[in-house]
Amino acid sequence: MEIPHLIAGREVTGDLRSGPIFNPATGEQIATVGFADAARVQEAIAAASAALPGWRATGLIKRADVFFRLRQLLVERSDELAAIITREHGKVFSDALGEISRGIENVEFAAGLVHLLKGDYSEQVSRGVDVHSIKQPVGVVACITPFNFPIMVPLWMTASAIACGNTVVLKPSEKDPSASVFLARLFAEAGLPAGVLNVVHGDAEAVNTLLDAPQVRAVSFVGSTPIAKAIYARGTANGKRVQALGGAKNHMIVMPDADLDAAADAAVSAAYGAAGERCMAISVLVPVGEAVAEALLPKIAERMAKLTIGDGTDPATEMGPLITAAHRDKVAGYVTGAAAEGAEVLVDGTATSFEAGYFIGTSLIDKVKPGMRIYDEEIFGPVLSVVRVHSYDEAVALVNANPYANGTAIFTRDGGTAKAFEYDIEVGMVGVNVPIPVPVGAFSFGGWRDSLFGDSHIYGPESIHFYTRSKVITSRWPDPSESQVNLGFPSNH
Repeated sequence: MEIPHLIAGREVTGDLRSGPIFNPATGEQIATVGFADAARVQEAIAAASAALPGWRATGLIKRADVFFRLRQLLVERSDELAAIITREHGKVFSDALGEISRGIENVEFAAGLVHLLKGDYSEQVSRGVDVHSIKQPVGVVACITPFNFPIMVPLWMTASAIACGNTVVLKPSEKDPSASVFLARLFAEAGLPAGVLNVVHGDAEAVNTLLDAPQVRAVSFVGSTPIAKAIYARGTANGKRVQALGGAKNHMIVMPDADLDAAADAAVSAAYGAAGERCMAISVLVPVGEAVAEALLPKIAERMAKLTIGDGTDPATEMGPLITAAHRDKVAGYVTGAAAEGAEVLVDGTATSFEAGYFIGTSLIDKVKPGMRIYDEEIFGPVLSVVRVHSYDEAVALVNANPYANGTAIFTRDGGTAKAFEYDIEVGMVGVNVPIPVPVGAFSFGGWRDSLFGDSHIYGPESIHFYTRSKVITSRWPDPSESQVNLGFPSNH
């Protein structure tokens, strides 16, 4: 099976280059996907450009109707879409359904576009002069999305971009592209005109073409920090508006007064869910005090031993495989190299063997310190590092010194500590007794420092700002008899 591009509502295949699509649970190739060359990407950009005037002129109520219908289609076909995600990504079926649910939140937010796109109006700012502002689309938008959330992240971007009157070229990950094609077809079924959402697959050639094309006015990206930084630099150098979300190293601080059983449950869930392939996964546990560490780590190890790892289509499975064999081997390298750096491997996930697929067991590594590779780099796998500290202040300093600042969490029963943490911590998304603090669709998602390049977070209110340009109109309808020449600078008096 060859996964097609979708350009101007048509399926397009026959590329000169292609790549394999694997089922990570079996290691078997299940499809191929063509890699678009520059000409193919330009064809998609041209389709989006041609569709822009008509879609921009479409009434807001009619635009909203598309999103109401899309929401219903996503609900009705969630099982079918989740099966596609599980087959190509490997995450368990229930996790795929959860991803779809979170994506639907963004569709629901975008359906309120009549309210979201309202401007402001001030009457009589000067005698006979009124001022009002309006929000207009930026134009053609490129959306470049990662493998780990093949439906949620595309919905983070496309829902708001299209609601604001833009047209889109979506470039999903070449590792699991089918969900984006499915989404585009649902958009079309919901009434979205051809060319408003186009899907092209590919590698660096496709991405660079989008970044260089003058018709593309804005770029949204989610992926690793090195790529995010490069995309931001190239896109902005070409005069584009860019939001590029990068990697993460999310810490979970556990205070001495915390419920340790609840903290252990949260740590295991947040570290090993989706095999750790989440940018909001907890990858660093920070117990405050030796007593907390000595009591908490056995609880975590006990829960790890009970996890069921296997094919995500099996209802009993709690954790599936990693996306590729190469990534599995890279993650294993962090674990096997940890002891040489001075860390203590309490649970070694590489010791678990599997018959097929890109599986790896869960790992727990104690006595990790900044400066170790296992701490400094984003692993993106089922590995939980433990950094022991002696005080709240030391924990906060640890998090604030890390170059990544995507998400963090604190577990405590003390309201004063929680309130102080909200104020002291320098991270974009914060959880209080919530290990994965991904905001609901009415807020915006994004980190600080090396986790975000650009000024706007993704989805929610900030996405409306990113995907629109504000225009301010000052108007006066004077009596012609009052008109006169005045070379002075206009004032509002």
